[in-house]
Amino acid sequence: MKHLEETPWFICDKDDQNYCAYVDTDSNYFNAEPILLHLFPNFESLPDEEKDSKLEKVALAYQDIISEDYDRLARECFNVKSHRLEMKTECVIRSAYFRATRRYAQWITKQEGINKEVLDIKGLEFMKANFPPILGDFFNKILKQVLKGAEYKNIIEQIKSFKTQILDGTIPLAKLGNPTAVKKLQKYQGTKARAGEMFTEILKGAPAPVRAAIRYNDLLRLWQLDRKHNLITMADKVKWIYLKDNPYKIEALAFFDYDIPAKVQEFLDTYADRQKVFDSILLNKLEGFFSDLGWSLNLNPHLNSLKSFEI
Repeated sequence: MKHLEETPWFICDKDDQNYCAYVDTDSNYFNAEPILLHLFPNFESLPDEEKDSKLEKVALAYQDIISEDYDRLARECFNVKSHRLEMKTECVIRSAYFRATRRYAQWITKQEGINKEVLDIKGLEFMKANFPPILGDFFNKILKQVLKGAEYKNIIEQIKSFKTQILDGTIPLAKLGNPTAVKKLQKYQGTKARAGEMFTEILKGAPAPVRAAIRYNDLLRLWQLDRKHNLITMADKVKWIYLKDNPYKIEALAFFDYDIPAKVQEFLDTYADRQKVFDSILLNKLEGFFSDLGWSLNLNPHLNSLKSFEI
């Protein structure tokens, strides 16, 4: 393999390590640190902007080397003088997080020779439409800070503070609900409540949002609110939230965040399970993120009182 002048071949293959960080279709992401440290022994002490410039310079040099090899490949292996194979340096990334194929975040500082400050995120769970936006925004903030070198302790403190806001009611329930469009409502809705009965039969296999929507409609009928407020129907966009143990044994309840009857709001304020919202939605994703980073959620000895990341 051809390399830059005076760069030994084994720099990219020391101890048989693979410095290709990620591959997707025709894109390849490489960790250039071993080459940069070899060419510039003081690389780590340089300002970030200068690091980016040197990285781009090396990348462009290798771009030319690979393009020359494509030319040779075309001539010697395929006996053609022209081809469309081309290697192009797309961007310089100061740090990145790769979760899985097409699920990543990268802090781009140069793109096609132009200085930029862009956090490019693709496919991560908190960006999905059924993830509460306020929780997604928080995860996005944490991710951005980690990519920019924030300390572990500082990240933990922010998570603790955010959890407190969820549990003490600072964050309104309407913002904590899972957004969804109700699908297959009729499929899982059995016999409607008859005289002497409170609730509609819910058929086996009904997804949580459907169960939550059916129970919302039941409460509106039970409390005689269905004449003033709309029942949830197929394709309606609603939010739903887990409930604590309650007199009606309802596990989750859906609602329109723009039209919550006072009695339903009171019921939610009393029985909404804010702890489960944090644990099942946000904490679940944070645990996966921390694990990928090689971090523990209970490393700090001053946080030993935490139980299963109970902050």
